[in-house]
Amino acid sequence: MARPYLYITRKLPDEIVDEFRNAFDVHMWPHEEIPVDEETLQHHIQKANALLTMLTDKVDENSLRVANHLKVIANLAVGYDNIDLKSARDKRIIVTNTPDVLTETTADLTFGLLLSTARRIIEANQFIKSGEWKQWSPFLMAGSEVHHKTVGIVGMGRIGSAFARRAKGFGMEILYHNRSRNVEAEQELQATYATFDDLLEQSDFVVCLAPYAANTKGMFGKRAFQKMKTSAIFINASRGLNVDETALYHALINKDIKAAGLDVFENEPINKEHPLLSLNQVVCLPHIGSATVETRERMIHLCFENIDLVLKGDRPKTPVS
Repeated sequence: MARPYLYITRKLPDEIVDEFRNAFDVHMWPHEEIPVDEETLQHHIQKANALLTMLTDKVDENSLRVANHLKVIANLAVGYDNIDLKSARDKRIIVTNTPDVLTETTADLTFGLLLSTARRIIEANQFIKSGEWKQWSPFLMAGSEVHHKTVGIVGMGRIGSAFARRAKGFGMEILYHNRSRNVEAEQELQATYATFDDLLEQSDFVVCLAPYAANTKGMFGKRAFQKMKTSAIFINASRGLNVDETALYHALINKDIKAAGLDVFENEPINKEHPLLSLNQVVCLPHIGSATVETRERMIHLCFENIDLVLKGDRPKTPVS
């Protein structure tokens, strides 16, 4: 019996992929840092029984039109807005993602981004490396305190709750806004539900961890930034499209808010001419929220498990509803 045809859209470690070659006829894009091109993806979609995709791969209606053998798309991410779910559903293709396994790692990074931005760690590192440190002074690289401040979390899902546990360790008061109340977070973390506007007005730190959807696109725009404290710091580790970057830039240069830390952007990758990179009060990271070796390996294994289960006719571990 022929092995199922599996196409992987990015070069993954051979020591992991090799574990599954007996079960699948594996075909893999040979580059780790270069995304698969559209022509190659289309070629393999016509033959594949399964796809293992990245968040950067656009799997739209046109791509899926020729997917006559495809049974499952395993997305190596929590998000799945790169996949046309309706078209997949119409063709009875199951889509899976990788929640849970990256929750704690992403929460670590998000809190690290908050600390780095508040305490000007990246700026201070560059300051000393460029030879500008001549002597100590009382307010040299003075930043903002984090402990016992108020943090407003927009998106109190798995990652939002994990981030809140870290904030609790710093004695922070936790406000949150979500599409539905998170009673468990309220009980465990003494988090307080707030309207979006109230959260913006009261928080010293505003952290966006909301998934991307039509109603979250650009939710952090001019109006939102003007409602925030002028001393507030904004952190985004969710989806770039949740933020109007032009509005954020103007909010920073007009001192409507104090600083920002960003792990995601509207269009990725950004180039070195991006306006936000010109501001010292902005910390920018290249979408590395879940980028630890251990977590990425767990994500890959979960993708393979989901593919194997679907092709055997069983329910996958983490289907996208």
